[in-house]
Amino acid sequence: MVPLRVCIVSPALASANNGNWHTASRWQRFLSPMAQVDIRLTWDGSPEDALIALHARRSADSIARFQSAHPSRPLALVLTGTDLYRDLDSDASAQHSLECASHVVVLQDEALQRLETTVRAKARVIVQSAPRLVRHDKARRSVDMVAVGHLRDEKDPLTLMAAVRRLPADSPIRVLHIGQALDEALGQAARRTMEECSRYRWLGGLPQPSARRWIARSRALVHTSRMEGGANVVIEAVRSKVPVLASRIDGNVGLLGRGYDGYFPPGDAAALAALMQRFEADSVFGAHLAAQCAEREARFSPAAEAAAVTALLSDMLTRTNRAAATIDDSPEERHR
Repeated sequence: MVPLRVCIVSPALASANNGNWHTASRWQRFLSPMAQVDIRLTWDGSPEDALIALHARRSADSIARFQSAHPSRPLALVLTGTDLYRDLDSDASAQHSLECASHVVVLQDEALQRLETTVRAKARVIVQSAPRLVRHDKARRSVDMVAVGHLRDEKDPLTLMAAVRRLPADSPIRVLHIGQALDEALGQAARRTMEECSRYRWLGGLPQPSARRWIARSRALVHTSRMEGGANVVIEAVRSKVPVLASRIDGNVGLLGRGYDGYFPPGDAAALAALMQRFEADSVFGAHLAAQCAEREARFSPAAEAAAVTALLSDMLTRTNRAAATIDDSPEERHR
């Protein structure tokens, strides 16, 4: 029996070490019992039974070519962040990707509200996952908080740096910042902050397993993004029983819930500094955030994501089978 062939188009591969790559890699692993799954930067015209494409704008060319070549084959578009919260408003290629898709996936609950009613009818939420990793060797002399994300405008690292500078001189808080400087000006700002503020340490880009261990050893994850589809680092923190201090944006609210009490207004360094200080000084507040995160943890298990991803492919293939049956039953086919 010829195995099913599925292509996952991702705008980033392993060397990028970013969210799109990690999503593509996990999904390849989840789907491998069902099909032969390849991850590519672009669809190269190879025969595929289904295409799963991450990011409406960056994968737009592959999406358009696949849909044109195989209009009856299933095509799932995964809206991963900047495409959903920026590109769909004005970019024609991203909008066309949405039209081409037979299935649409978003990564957290609030994202559905960004879609028009007609698109929402073919959309579903698949929440990302992480294995559980709990460490008990927390730093004792300092209160370590970790921020993980490449240095680029969407992640708003300047707000993090400004908040650290606002902490009192005797604060025990230390912030460890992990991520490559995709914007050299932001890298310079990180180096300057590290030189001028002893409580801030930029570690640069680290392999995902190493970054994950830093998260698990920290007292809190600080997540300052302006725009997110659904950050996997937030999920990793929750799966490590590490509370999250997060900007109140849809990508974070969709993961942590509207009633979560660890938010600060995006871009507000003073509010973030105050939240960090409250977390450090008020153990009851810290325990409350930890309990709120624990209530969400089951949603982020690999088993839950795997079930949702395999259900997506099953639905995609069911659609193809229905289309094939319609063709076989048509008058033209019956008279051949």
